[in-house]
Amino acid sequence: MDINSYVDNVCLLARESSREISCITQTQKDSILNDLVNEIKKNREDIKSENKIDIEALKKSENFAESFIDRLLLNDLRIDAMIDSIVEIIAIDDPVGDIKELKTMPSGIKVGKMSMPLGVIAMIYESRPNVTIDASALSIKSGNSIILRGGSESIRTNIVLEKCVKKALQENNVNTNAVQLINKVDRKIVNELLVRNDSIDIVIPRGGKNLIKLVDEISSIPVLKHLDGICHVYIHEDADINKALEISVNSKTQRTGVCNAMETLIVDTNISEKFLPLLEEKLVEKKVELRGCSKTKKIINSVKDATQEDWETEYLDSILSIIIVEDLSGAINHISTYGSGHTDVIVTENDQVANSFLRNVDSSSVMHNASSRFADGFEYGLGAEIGISTNKLHARGPVGIEGLTNEKYIVIGDGNIR
Repeated sequence: MDINSYVDNVCLLARESSREISCITQTQKDSILNDLVNEIKKNREDIKSENKIDIEALKKSENFAESFIDRLLLNDLRIDAMIDSIVEIIAIDDPVGDIKELKTMPSGIKVGKMSMPLGVIAMIYESRPNVTIDASALSIKSGNSIILRGGSESIRTNIVLEKCVKKALQENNVNTNAVQLINKVDRKIVNELLVRNDSIDIVIPRGGKNLIKLVDEISSIPVLKHLDGICHVYIHEDADINKALEISVNSKTQRTGVCNAMETLIVDTNISEKFLPLLEEKLVEKKVELRGCSKTKKIINSVKDATQEDWETEYLDSILSIIIVEDLSGAINHISTYGSGHTDVIVTENDQVANSFLRNVDSSSVMHNASSRFADGFEYGLGAEIGISTNKLHARGPVGIEGLTNEKYIVIGDGNIR
């Protein structure tokens, strides 16, 4: 296979289709997405069957973890969740083409802003085949063309999901190249895609730190990304113990192999002796390995020594690091030093302290009395997310439809001259 020619063709088809899909109406977009829901329902058994083959192949490979299997799995519950995401996206108003903030200037001209699609997106992701559907649906609703490059471990699942998307586009007489899956597993294709800044407008990597770092280093195209999900939950001395326990356990164990799972627990010294033994009991029951600072080790027995590396690690596994701090300032300093700008939580009944935390922690999602697991596009009412961004420019946090658009100025006059 000539990789250069293959990527040339994919990029050409993406650019051509982007001109068409950028102009279709909300009614057309929603019709495509409704048909996509029906295609997923009709092909449910095929999706599960192909996914099972992918999982069995992964289990035969050398270094796989159960958390990796969990990210790859598509069962009925997760297929239903994909469908629910599409339904939520259908319900969202299409921002494309709307003129906002139209104001009349002293000169007589009217100036406003219009939301427009980004153009061509390249999505590079690992494991989770639900991303194929989420990314396709969000791209269609925002009027973008998308090139999907999933991991080799999910290739069979992704192929059947892409067929569902293309059938929905075909049923509505829309260019099926608006969504293209790279169905070759040669990794050189990724390197070739990442330098096509004449054809691709933005790259969105979704996966492990090594993948995202690789994309960021090679790409000559703007990258929307987060490198790590080192998420913290801080238990302030004025926390409600029951809330603190529920939030901590959910943040760590509801799903361990995801970027919005808690990796470090920060506890005020004034509540640590009351709180930590109760938490230890719940987490040991769920087979979570605990690693803690010297103060933590004096309070609970099952904890191992935490090293400098632990504060800097996104485990994506049943491991939790724990540190005891003197006060709010100590918690914020730890997060500022070791956080990845993804999601950080405070648990407290003191609103003044909570507001200080919300203001001073510089992450893409900062929460008060809620599980870190809520840092998700669906939970934020975005329908789904194409990824989570810790970038300071353009979109930040979970990226939905609006994050896949930008704005241009619109000027309306009546013969005005300067």
